[in-house]
Amino acid sequence: MITLIGNLKGGTGKSTITFNLALWVATRHNKHVIVYDLDPQATTADAFEIRQEEGFLPAIVPQTSVVDLGAEDSKSEILVDMGLADMAAVEASISKADRIVVPVAPSQADIWSTQRFLKMIEEIRGGRAVEILGIINRADTHHAVRETGEAAEAMQMLPGIKLLEPRLYMRTTYRRSFSEGLAVFEMEPRSKAALEMDALGRVLYPV
Repeated sequence: MITLIGNLKGGTGKSTITFNLALWVATRHNKHVIVYDLDPQATTADAFEIRQEEGFLPAIVPQTSVVDLGAEDSKSEILVDMGLADMAAVEASISKADRIVVPVAPSQADIWSTQRFLKMIEEIRGGRAVEILGIINRADTHHAVRETGEAAEAMQMLPGIKLLEPRLYMRTTYRRSFSEGLAVFEMEPRSKAALEMDALGRVLYPV
């Protein structure tokens, strides 16, 4: 299955989810994983490079070209970190995706960006249906802050996208995971971030 992780707005956490979810699928779901990092910032590829340098297993070397997307073994799970610099790659990845996961930070700008992204998906796929799943990322950990709940309500009103129940919160553990080349559940197995990522993995990849 090809799972595209994308949005039009930067800073939504596409790389965070791609990196952690790929390792969750490989280690917790015991599936062969292929990662495509199509973002010119190459954050996902950099994190996997650190992982390889440190000798952590499994070692995953992301693909950086969309050319082979869709030609993989059907038993492999494919995760694509979408970039915006190459529109041909954007169109190819959206066209070939079996499902699209859209990270959304709790802000009005992210809701507007998601609306535009949904229109882009519809135009590129030309009527071919695809499952589109929203995930609130970088949610505020303080319950008195209303933006997270308001963003969730706005997402539920958007047509063509299903908001997933798990949320990822603003935690330093996610930032540290990149620099150490470890998924949050490898670095801090009992952390709240680890529980959040496990919940997301189980929803996207049920046994």
